[in-house]
Amino acid sequence: MKDLEKLTKELPDPEAARRFYGQLEESHPSVLKGIDKGLLSDLLTIAAFSPLLSTTIIRNPSYVSWLGKVRKVTSVMDKEELQESLARFSLTNSTLETGVLLARFRRRELIRIYLKDIRGLGSIAEITEEISTLADVVLEFALNTANQELENRFGKPLAKDKKGKQVHAGFCICALGKLGSKELNYSSDIDLLFIYSDEGETSGHGSKGRVTNREFFIKLAEHVMKLVGTQTGEGAAYRVDMRLRPHGRVGALAISVADTAMYFQKSARLWERQVLIRSRASAGKLELYDRLFEQVGPLVFSEELSVNEALTNVRLSKEKINAEEINSSGFDVKLGHGGIREIEFIAQALQLAYGGSDKWLRSSHTLISLSRLADRKLIGDTELTRLFDAYSFLRRLEHRLQMEHGIQTHRVPDDLEKRLLISQRMNIHFVADFNEELKRHTRHVSDAFTRIFGEREHESPPIKEHAKSLKPRKPEERVLQDIFTSIEKSEAEEVSTESRLSDLKLISSISPPLSQMLTANPDLVKALPSRGDSYEKPDLESSFFETVLGRPTYAERLSEMRKLRARIISRLAAFEVFGAIDLNESRDAQTDLAEVAVKTGVFVAQEELKKYFGDFDGLSIAILGLGKLGGGGLDFGSDLDLVVAYDDNLPCPAEGVTNPEFYSKAVELFVTSLSSMTRDGSLYRVDLRLRPDGKNGAMAIGGHALMSYLEERAAVWEWLAYVKLRGVYGPHGLADRIEAEARKRIHDAATLYAPEHLRLESHEMRLRLEKQKGGKRGSTEVDIKFGEGGLQDVYFSIRYLQLRDHVPDDPENRSTIHSLTRLREQGSLDTKTYMKLKHGYAFLRELDHNLRLTSGRSNKVKTNHPESLRNVAELMKIDSPASFLEELTSHRLNIREGFNTVFGAM
Repeated sequence: MKDLEKLTKELPDPEAARRFYGQLEESHPSVLKGIDKGLLSDLLTIAAFSPLLSTTIIRNPSYVSWLGKVRKVTSVMDKEELQESLARFSLTNSTLETGVLLARFRRRELIRIYLKDIRGLGSIAEITEEISTLADVVLEFALNTANQELENRFGKPLAKDKKGKQVHAGFCICALGKLGSKELNYSSDIDLLFIYSDEGETSGHGSKGRVTNREFFIKLAEHVMKLVGTQTGEGAAYRVDMRLRPHGRVGALAISVADTAMYFQKSARLWERQVLIRSRASAGKLELYDRLFEQVGPLVFSEELSVNEALTNVRLSKEKINAEEINSSGFDVKLGHGGIREIEFIAQALQLAYGGSDKWLRSSHTLISLSRLADRKLIGDTELTRLFDAYSFLRRLEHRLQMEHGIQTHRVPDDLEKRLLISQRMNIHFVADFNEELKRHTRHVSDAFTRIFGEREHESPPIKEHAKSLKPRKPEERVLQDIFTSIEKSEAEEVSTESRLSDLKLISSISPPLSQMLTANPDLVKALPSRGDSYEKPDLESSFFETVLGRPTYAERLSEMRKLRARIISRLAAFEVFGAIDLNESRDAQTDLAEVAVKTGVFVAQEELKKYFGDFDGLSIAILGLGKLGGGGLDFGSDLDLVVAYDDNLPCPAEGVTNPEFYSKAVELFVTSLSSMTRDGSLYRVDLRLRPDGKNGAMAIGGHALMSYLEERAAVWEWLAYVKLRGVYGPHGLADRIEAEARKRIHDAATLYAPEHLRLESHEMRLRLEKQKGGKRGSTEVDIKFGEGGLQDVYFSIRYLQLRDHVPDDPENRSTIHSLTRLREQGSLDTKTYMKLKHGYAFLRELDHNLRLTSGRSNKVKTNHPESLRNVAELMKIDSPASFLEELTSHRLNIREGFNTVFGAM
């Protein structure tokens, strides 16, 4: 063919493409007669990228005409479309055994998907989703076939519903691992879990009579595995891996939902629960998976799991992989340093750490997870871009490696000729350029992984012995053992004095979160106060700035800021455990700490910004606090709700760039300095969602633009939030000026708004939050923040009245109690309602604080947890759990009555 040289010369393996053409011409000349040049180009491209698929086409020449029909379809085929395609394929290949049919169908579809992959017509997420959907369709077909055969033998499996009515028992194939997250490779094993709805027996209306549901579903699982996984002359559709099922290799192939849930609740190890992060229903009765995850989900994403525990668990999994990795030639794109697994573990670790309290972070897909973590500022925008790019590059590289011969390999060959071929299949012409690109991406991943996890230090044998000597029996003694297991010998000897042990025992019994900090950071033990020490307010600003000025790099400054804050917070919590400070002193100290951290974060960001834009005089930027920071009442585990504005009366500090571009990068670095997770933890979770236009808005907004937004476009719910606006940082009085002007705009706008609309919209927003976040009625957990009669009732009541009656916050005292008092004095509240809201708020505020000290970020009281109730009652100085619950109920009822009075009977 005269155009053959032209069509093949730019391909990565032109010789393979020409060989393929010769074989096709010799074996099936009619296929090439009058062939469309575009289709021929696609066929030659496939041959140059995948000897496996070129062989498949030679053996199945009918695929050429089929490819001609589907090659221009660039959209992702969904499950229904692929099922229709498989149904047609089955009709035209009705003589084939099911296993062969499925293997052939999968291979044919991979030709279409890989062509799209090679041509760059789909993102890596779209390609892996379609490969995963293909597996779902194959499993569904195999399940239906196997189920029909077994029902013909034993009848339908039956069970009884809650009313005793006989119903059909269901079966679900759950996908785990890459299939579970819809990120399957071309040559991945598929990790499966088979579950069924209920125990019972089959109807017996078959050739073999009646069997138990357990027997039926185990046979069904075996049959599905045989159809999908047995090697035939065509190979197998998939390699099935069942090792992640309950009890592993020795466990039953199929297990009931109830028994599966029981296993994960009672027996599963931490890594087994971690596996469920990437899980979903693949085939069968999909609702069974939902039933299962409703029971085990709270164990996977637990509010009781500390950040350090989450990071440690995932880090141990990575160390296990490192220990088991086979030392063979070539870089492993999956398990090597800076490889795919490290990206996955970054996402999973931060999900485990924060997904308990933030359900939005719970996503099985790696890229979606990373995006949401960046949205919550747990990773920076630059880091997100780098991880996205690295993931895409490494997954495409993995695909090129695997689709050469269809084997499950992850290693980049060292052989120069083979590496050149892989380079060219990655559309990189020179090996040196490929090596540099691979090095760049893996370095970015390694940097992110090291920032979050750090290096694990080995325990010394003497400390293990010292820890064993404690012979822990009670929970607080187990915590003490963990602390001693984590510190060096000299430190263990230092803290083994009777008084120090007594202090640590008290801490471990009252504040598990503080104990976890000490376990994670043994150096903190030496910095703790002793019982009897007096609290002296530290010079926070000097401490922070001396710390960062002594470190030359951005990463080192972030690390030192986190270490310093950990020391300050641990000391503050210890002083509170020892009774040396009260609630108000603690919250004031934490607010001061956050303000200094913000100021330091701006400085660190400013210095780093010079690497991007050169030298400049300074940032004309205002950091404005909302929520607890705005009200001056920050507490343990509080987020920082921020709005960032810049002075748009001034020119951009840097040359050749606009103010929006410059300050957007500045805010990115500032937020990263505070919220990004490093091996030393993070400072604060920064929430910018209350900025103008929310997620769609600029991270930094000009002062004039902010005023226009508040005056012309802000909704009532935004006015309610901005009532608490407070300038936290800004040079030359900038923050104070913007705060004052913004406060005037929202109160003036509210005054002009129809009073009835203001009331209705404020009330509706509160009830919507209660419905979304407040928990279900009759639940064993009481949400003291979002639930009925919770803190939000008080906040909404106050802010609505402040807007309605034009009562701005007092700059000298922005506390909730003071705001209530001012509203009463100005006639906005009657005395009875004031007393209900004031006393109810004081009780819930103290309870919220104690929950944070004892349980972390949780704002829920577990009414069915006796030990937890006893601890809380003791901290609240209430005689018994029963009396505590009675008082809690009384205050919540009073708060809701006060709330209803403020908003009128609705």
